[in-house]
Amino acid sequence: MNSYPAELLVQLAPVMFVAGLGLPPAPPTPTPNIPQSPGQTQSPPPTPTKHDPFPSLIARLRDALQSQRKVAIWAPGRTRTFQIILVGRDVRFPPRKLVPPEDPAYASNHSPLSPLTPSSPLYPDGLIAPIWIRKHTALVPSVFVLFLRLFEPPPVHSRSPLDPPDLDHEREKAEEERRRDAELSAEVAARKKTTNERGIKLTVVLLASRRMLDDPSLDSRLTFIRRQSGLDSRAALFVLSPVSTSELNDFARSLQDALYEPALEYYTSHSKRVRRKRNRHSQAVSSYNLPLAPVGGASARPLRPEGWTVRYEYKMACFAEFRGEDEVALKHYQDAYATLMIMFGSTAILPPRTKRWAEAKVLADAIHVKISKLYLYNHEHSLALSHHNSHMRRFADFSRGWGIGEETFEYWSWMARQHRVLAELLEQGSNSSLTFPTNLPPSHTAGVSPAGTPVELDTVRALGLNPSHALQHPGHYYYMAARCTESRRERFLTSEGTSQGTSAAPGYVNEKKVDHLSLILELYTKSYEVFKKYSSTTSQGRLTFWIAYRIADTYYESEKFDVATQFFERIAKTYRKEKWNEMLRPLLSTWYACAQKLGDVELMVALLVEMIGYAHDADESRVLQEDLLAVLKSSVPTSIGEPYVIDLKGSKPLLDTRLVFWTPEVRVSEEAAFQLSLAAPTNIDLSAFPVASVIITFSDGYYPVVLRHSPSADDEVADKDVRLVKIGKVLEDEDEDEVPEEIEAYLRWRPGEKLVVSGSISSVAPRPLTVVSINVILAQSDWIIEMPHELGVSHEISTLVPRWLTSINPIRFLQLGRSDCSSVTVRHRPHELAVSFSHRAPALLDEEYPIVINVANVDERHLDVAVDVLLQPTEVDEASQYIVFDDQRSSGLIKGIRFGTIAPGLSATKTLYLVGCGAPGDRMMDVSIQSTSVQATPMTKDDDDDDDDNDDDDDDDDDDDAKHPRSPDSSSARAAVDVCEKLQTIIIPTSRALSATYDVVYRRSKDAMPALADLSPAEDDWDDSCGGLAIVSTRMACSSPCGLVIESLKLHRQGNSLAKVLDSSSDEGSDIFLDEYLSGDEFCDVSRVSISPQEKQVSAEERIPGPGEYEVVWRRVLPGGSRGRQTTTRFALPALVLPRDGLIALLDIPSTAKLHVPTQVQLTVRNRHLSRSANVTVTLDLEPPDAFIVAGLRNGRLPILLPGSEEKLSWNLIPIECGHVKIPRIKVMDVRHASPPSQDAGVRNMEVDVEGEVVNVVDVRAEWRTGSADSTGENSTQRDGVTTILVLP
Repeated sequence: MNSYPAELLVQLAPVMFVAGLGLPPAPPTPTPNIPQSPGQTQSPPPTPTKHDPFPSLIARLRDALQSQRKVAIWAPGRTRTFQIILVGRDVRFPPRKLVPPEDPAYASNHSPLSPLTPSSPLYPDGLIAPIWIRKHTALVPSVFVLFLRLFEPPPVHSRSPLDPPDLDHEREKAEEERRRDAELSAEVAARKKTTNERGIKLTVVLLASRRMLDDPSLDSRLTFIRRQSGLDSRAALFVLSPVSTSELNDFARSLQDALYEPALEYYTSHSKRVRRKRNRHSQAVSSYNLPLAPVGGASARPLRPEGWTVRYEYKMACFAEFRGEDEVALKHYQDAYATLMIMFGSTAILPPRTKRWAEAKVLADAIHVKISKLYLYNHEHSLALSHHNSHMRRFADFSRGWGIGEETFEYWSWMARQHRVLAELLEQGSNSSLTFPTNLPPSHTAGVSPAGTPVELDTVRALGLNPSHALQHPGHYYYMAARCTESRRERFLTSEGTSQGTSAAPGYVNEKKVDHLSLILELYTKSYEVFKKYSSTTSQGRLTFWIAYRIADTYYESEKFDVATQFFERIAKTYRKEKWNEMLRPLLSTWYACAQKLGDVELMVALLVEMIGYAHDADESRVLQEDLLAVLKSSVPTSIGEPYVIDLKGSKPLLDTRLVFWTPEVRVSEEAAFQLSLAAPTNIDLSAFPVASVIITFSDGYYPVVLRHSPSADDEVADKDVRLVKIGKVLEDEDEDEVPEEIEAYLRWRPGEKLVVSGSISSVAPRPLTVVSINVILAQSDWIIEMPHELGVSHEISTLVPRWLTSINPIRFLQLGRSDCSSVTVRHRPHELAVSFSHRAPALLDEEYPIVINVANVDERHLDVAVDVLLQPTEVDEASQYIVFDDQRSSGLIKGIRFGTIAPGLSATKTLYLVGCGAPGDRMMDVSIQSTSVQATPMTKDDDDDDDDNDDDDDDDDDDDAKHPRSPDSSSARAAVDVCEKLQTIIIPTSRALSATYDVVYRRSKDAMPALADLSPAEDDWDDSCGGLAIVSTRMACSSPCGLVIESLKLHRQGNSLAKVLDSSSDEGSDIFLDEYLSGDEFCDVSRVSISPQEKQVSAEERIPGPGEYEVVWRRVLPGGSRGRQTTTRFALPALVLPRDGLIALLDIPSTAKLHVPTQVQLTVRNRHLSRSANVTVTLDLEPPDAFIVAGLRNGRLPILLPGSEEKLSWNLIPIECGHVKIPRIKVMDVRHASPPSQDAGVRNMEVDVEGEVVNVVDVRAEWRTGSADSTGENSTQRDGVTTILVLP
C-alpha cells in the first residue's frame, strides 16, 4: 500500500487536539498563508518544584491519551475514541480563505485548496488532493481540549487557633486568585474565539491539587472562569487532580465519551455544507469566471460537473467515515467511483498520460480500497471480491484504449499493485477480526440428484464454484502479484531490447531503477509464509511447494545459485514422493543449470542420471546421455576408487524391474523357478549408457548374482527385443571363501528392449524368498557409479502385469493369474493326519454327551499333537452349555489338550464331553488340531506316565511353551519349527430328553378365618385359611428320539413362607417310575401344596414360587442295549397364582345321609374384599317340601361382614326320602347398595336384581378353580344353593 498516499487509505476517526501538556518549544511561527502542523508550535512546560506532582501527571496524561487510538488502515471497531494529537497552546488553524474575514471580498473568495483558486494545487481542474485529508486529520480538529493549571496560592504556615484571622492576607489572596483567574479566562476566551469560527468544540481541563478540591472557594472560581471565558455549560470545563494511572485511563475514556457527540455534530455540519454545494453543481456547469490567462499562455479548462460530483461525493464519504457511519460512507464512495468511471471513459474529460489523469487513477484506486474494506467490515466477502475483480477488469479495458495494454510493463505494474494492495488489506484484516470463507464443495454427488435421478450438465456445473469468485487468503493475492511482476519484468526486458525502448515508454527511466527480482522474491516469500499458515486448514500444501519452486527459480534468475539449490533439494523430495513428474522435470533442468554454475560435478552427474528417467522421448534421453558421458570423461570424482551412490528412490528408474516366481509356495529343499526382467522404457534409449554390471541380491544366506557386460555378444543380440540369460540355481553362502561366478550378458538397452534373467532358488528352512536389491553399476574413466533400483517399479502400468517368458523364438509370454508374484514362500510339507469324530447325535439336554476324537498319524514323521476346542456361543435364548476335556471344563475355550507324540502308523484317542442345558438347539464347536514334527526318541510307558503327571502338575505352564516341542527355543537356530494346524467345525444338534407339563387347580380352605382382632395366626406356624390348597399334576413325557431308562424320581421340598408341599404320590416310593421309556411315553405325579399368602399378594395376583422341584435320574439307551452315563434333569414346580375372591358362600354338606337321621349342613359366608363391607341376607327355600324336615333359619339377615371376616350358619336336615335327593335351595344376597359388577374387581359373574346382588354358593365337596386370573368358574358353584345328597336307608 506504500504506492498510494497514506491519507487516502487510513481509517478516518474524529480528531481531537490536546494542548497544554508541555510539549517541547515550538519553532518560529510560520506565515499565516501556509498551513501549520499542530506539532510545530508548543509552549514550554512549567518549571516543576521539588515536590510538584504535576509534571508526572502531565507525562502520564500524554501516554494515556496517545494510547487510545493508533492510525491504521484496518480498524473495523466502532468505539467512541478519537485520533488524539498533542499540540501547543498557541497552535493556529489553517485559513479558510485567502483573505481575512473583514475583507469585503471574503464572501466571494474560495478555499486555498479549491480548484477555483489560482494558487491551489488543484487549479483549474483537479479533483481532490491528499492535503485535504491531511487538513482534516492533522490540522483541523473536531474537538479542542485545553489543559491549564489552576492558580493555587502557597499554603500559609499554621498559626495558633486562638490568633485572630489575618484579614489583610485573606484579602490579598482573594485579589491574587481573581487576577490569575481573569488572565486564565482571557486565554480561554481567545482560544474560544478561534474555535467558534470553525465550529469546533472547546473543552478546558483545569489541573488542581487535591487540597484545592476541598477549598470552599473552588465552585465560585470555576463559575467565574466559565462566565468570563464564554464556555458552554455542557462538557466544557473539567477539574483534574493527580490520580493513579488506571484512573487517568478512565478519565481519558470518559472525556472522549463526553465529547463524542459534539464531534459528530461538527462533521455533520460539514456534510450538510458539502451537500448544498453538490446540489448546486449537480445540474449546471460551474459559473465561476476564470481569470484571464497571460498573453501567449494556454487557456485553463475548468473542472467539469462530473469532477465536482466526484469531489463532493468523496468529501461527504470522508465526513461520514469520520462519524463512523460506514453504510453512508460506502454509498458516497460508490457514487464517487461510478462518476470517476464515467470520466475515465472519455478521453476528452481525462486525457491519458496527463497529471490530472494520473491523480484520478490514484484516487480511483484509493476509493476502490475504501469500498472493498467497508465490504469486508460487514463480512460481505463476495461483494468485496466482486468489486475488486470489476475494478481490475474496467481499468484493463481502459488501459488498452490508452495504449497501455498487456504488452507494456506499466499494465502489469498496475495489475501487480492491485493484487498486492488487496493482499495487504486482507492480511491486516486477518490479524484483527477478519475470517475467510471455507468454500467447501457441495454435499450432493455430482451428476445425481438427491432422489437418485440424473441431473442436467448445466445443473452439475452450477454446483461448483469458480475460484475467481471466492475470496481466498492473502497468500493467493501475493502470489498473483508476484506473477504479474514477473510479466512486468518480461515486458520491461523486451522493451529494453528494442532500439526505441528508451523513448517509447514514458516511465522507462523510473522502471530501470526498479529491482524486479527483489520485488518478486518479496512477494513470493510473503505468499509462501501465508500459504504455510493456512495450509493445514485449506489443504493447499502442494501449492506451497509450487510457490517455493517459484522462489527457487527467482533465486536462479538472481544468480544466487546456492540458495536456489537448497530450495530445489527440499522441493524435489516432495515432488518425487507424490509423483508430480510434470512439475519435477523443469525443476531438475533448472537445478542442473545451478549445479553447472556452481561447478558441483557429482550433483551434475546425479541430476543427469535422474533426468534420463524423466525424458520425454528417446532423442532427449540420448542428448542427456551424451551430456553425462561428457561430464564423466572431463572430470574425476571426489573419492577415486570408491563408488558414488545415486539413490533413485522415489524417482523414475532407468530400468523397469519385475520379479516373477512360477509358484507362490514351495516345499523345503524344493527349487522355485523365477524370472527377473530388466527392461528399458519405450521412451528411453540406454544403448550408450555405460553399464558395467548388474548385481542382484537375494534374501539373506545367498550369494549375489553378478551380470557382467560382454561387448563380444553385441552382434548376436543387437536385433532382439527380448534377451534371455540363464543363471541356473542361486547358491547359498555356506562357504564364505567361495567367490560367486560372474555371468556375462549384453547390458545395453534400446527403447523397449528387455533382459530376462531366469534361474531357480531353494531353501532348507521355511522362509520367504525374494530379491532384496538390484544395483546397476556404471563405469566410465575414474567414475564408478552405483544406482540401486527398487523391485517392481515401472514407468508404465502395463509392465507391472506378471508375465512368464515361455518361448524366446518366437517370443511368447504367459500371464500369471496372481497379483503378487514377486516372492515365494518356502513351507514344510503338510502333516498327514487322519482326524475323526465319533458321536451319536442328537445330544440330550443335561447329558454329558461324549465325542470321541481319534487322531491317526499317516505321515512318515513323528508328530506331537495338541488339540484346542472352542465352543461357540449359542443364539438360543435361555440356553447354557459347557465342555469337559480331560480335567478341564470351560464354557468357551479349552486349549492345549495333549495327545502326546504319535509315531507313524499309530493313533491316539480322547473323549470330549459336551453338556447343553436350558433350551434345545444346535451347538457348534471349532476344533484345532495342531501337530509339530519332532525327532523320534524312544519312550517307555513309565516315561509317558511321568509326562502325563508333569502335565497335570504344571497347568500354569501351558501358555509358556518353553518345554513344548513346538517352541522355537527347542529348534535349531536356522530351521523353523515344523508346525501344522488343521481346523474342523462340529455341529451337534441338541434336543430335550424329558418334557414336563403342569395342571394346577385351587381349593378354598375350610378352616375358619381368624377374627379381625385375633392375633393367633402370628403365633401359629402355618395358616392357609386365606390361601387354601393347590393340586399340582405333573405330566412328564419322553421327548428323546432314543430310549431312556428312568432310575429315580424324587420331589425335593423347597418350602418358603408362602407355600409348602404337603404330600406327593412320589412319596410312596420311586420304584413305581423305574422303567424304560420310549419316545412319547408319559408318567404322572400329583402333589398337594398348601398356600398361605398375604392379602396384598392375593389382590395383586403376585406369583408364588413353586415350593419344590422334581429330580429325575436317567440314562440313554445305546444301540446294543448298553446304557450311557447317568444324567440328572430337574423340573421346578410351577409358580402359583391364587384366584381372587370377593363375597363368597361355602356350603359344607356330607356326601351321604341316613333316612330319618339328622344331618348337619353348614354355610360359611366370607367377605374377601379388601375395603368394602357386605350386608348379606340368607333365604332357605323348601322345594320340594317332602324330601327333608329342616330345623334352622328360613329367612334372615347376617351381621354386617367387615372386610376379612366371615359368618357361619348351620341347619339340621332329617331326610324322609331315599336316593339322590335335592337339598333345600339356599339363596344368599348382598343387599348393600354397591357399584355394578364391572367396577368390582373382586366379584365376577354377579347378577343384580331388585333385592340385591346374588352371592355364589360353592359346594366344597367338589370345588376346584384354575390359576388363571380371568377364570372364576366353579365346577360346584350354584347361585341358588341347590345340590344333592345321597340318602341311604
